[in-house]
Amino acid sequence: MDAFYASVELLRYPQLKGLPVVIGGGRRAPDNALLVKHAGLPLSEIPVADFPLLRDYTGRGVITTATYPARQFGVGSAMGMMKAAKLCPQAILLPVDFAQYRRFSREFKEIILSIAPVMENRGVDEVYIDFTHVPGGQREGGRVLARLIQKTIFEATGLTCSVGVAPNKLLAKMASEFNKPNGISVVQADDLQTKIWPLACRKVNGIGPKADEKLKNLGIETIGDLAAKSLPQLLQWFGKSYGHWLHESAWGRDERAVVTESEPVSMSRETTFERDLHAVHDRAELGAIFTDLCERVAEDLQRKGYVGRTVGIKLRYDDFKIATRDQTLALPVQDAAAIRQAAGQCLKRVPLGKRMRLLGVKVSGLISEQAWQASADDPAARESLLRPQVLTSIKNLDPYTASLF
Repeated sequence: MDAFYASVELLRYPQLKGLPVVIGGGRRAPDNALLVKHAGLPLSEIPVADFPLLRDYTGRGVITTATYPARQFGVGSAMGMMKAAKLCPQAILLPVDFAQYRRFSREFKEIILSIAPVMENRGVDEVYIDFTHVPGGQREGGRVLARLIQKTIFEATGLTCSVGVAPNKLLAKMASEFNKPNGISVVQADDLQTKIWPLACRKVNGIGPKADEKLKNLGIETIGDLAAKSLPQLLQWFGKSYGHWLHESAWGRDERAVVTESEPVSMSRETTFERDLHAVHDRAELGAIFTDLCERVAEDLQRKGYVGRTVGIKLRYDDFKIATRDQTLALPVQDAAAIRQAAGQCLKRVPLGKRMRLLGVKVSGLISEQAWQASADDPAARESLLRPQVLTSIKNLDPYTASLF
């Protein structure tokens, strides 16, 4: 989806189309004042001049997304809003509304499933589709189906999306970024040298800042440069696992299937404070935030139908150091009170003398609520659900791959 959160906001505030708009943080006093001032007036008729501006923001919030006019100033997702305010002070600032975004997310995915039922959910605004067996899906190399998806989503929601068509997920992901917004890009296997190799290595989904920095230090700037390196060289530099993956990716090879169903590993909520908070001096404020995080995690679990056995917390201090603790319970939980009690026990095991920037709560070791209830009268089945899964230890990975986690 194209600038998904921002596009959803422009549906209710069409007067902001074509303007730099930034979405980030929760509802603030200026946002409430705007609605109070224009109570009774349709949202689409609120004067543009009355909206809060990014230049007036103070705090530590980060940008969730921005409209394309704002991105032209260098503003982007995950950027601090104070930094963004220096780049584009005239941008209009709106709060996030996740409930609204989830509603539109469900709607556009239902539309896709009605056209191409083999779909992998990749978050709130992105999917992979295997259209191998969709009738007529191969016409014009997939362009006909891509146009149908775009047209149907737009007519139903007013939102646009960009589609990348390719032989595999790796190339399709890259192609979907070529012609944003509302574009269609087709990449065939023989387009590798002309369309893929000239791109920067960071365009490959899976090459992060650390790997990119090391590649540049080795004189590898583009995907073509990476493809020119031999497999033994990459294995020597990056280890067996990651080196092999880099080699395959540079040559456009990806055997991953489109996965229509997958179980979440964990659910979490966290928040960065507007100012540093202290466990003693700001106890009441921290307690309220802590309770709210636990309630939101509980709501997520209940909405998605899971219970979890391991409860954890995450703190980031004013010196940016991070502390995490978790506790595995005898039985899985789902309600906010039980999550808060377990998370509170975790808090007792971390230093609380320093001021904090961030607090998070996580529930992992998830079990389907339906499966858990069905096992109530079957001790063997319940024991199986409670048995820890065997996972590959990061210690068994090569050092460079491990550093990427």
